[in-house]
Amino acid sequence: MSRTTQPDFVAFFRSNEPRLRQALVALRGPEDGRDATAEALTWAWENWHRLRDMENPVGYLYRVGHSRSRPPRPPIGPNWPGPSAASSPQNDDELEAALARLPIGQRTAVVLVHGCDWSYDETAAAMGISKSSVGTHLRRGLAKLRRELEERR
Repeated sequence: MSRTTQPDFVAFFRSNEPRLRQALVALRGPEDGRDATAEALTWAWENWHRLRDMENPVGYLYRVGHSRSRPPRPPIGPNWPGPSAASSPQNDDELEAALARLPIGQRTAVVLVHGCDWSYDETAAAMGISKSSVGTHLRRGLAKLRRELEERR
């Protein structure tokens, strides 16, 4: 990598690493999420010439981190960015367990859109699916979460 592109990468890293880490930690848990983030950002450094011109580089890196790291784990502990016990009738443990039981596509859509505040476009690019498919995964996932959490209430 030439020295002229290094400052570009540093700026990209500083502005996007927290968002990427939040998404991967939310989906995989603290340890695996940090590992996946490191894998993705290592790939980004090595392939900066390809990544810098992409329309959604963070979404692409999400897919890199997701595919290069260990198998998914449900989100755990205080790093889950979802609702707190104070803002929800359910406690975090129940929500995390319910999320873990969702199919991976539905869980990913729910976590990225509602947990990490990604747009449908960003989520679609990260998941490699259409924007309408994100909506479908999201609707189905949220409906399952609501049913399950209502049953437990």
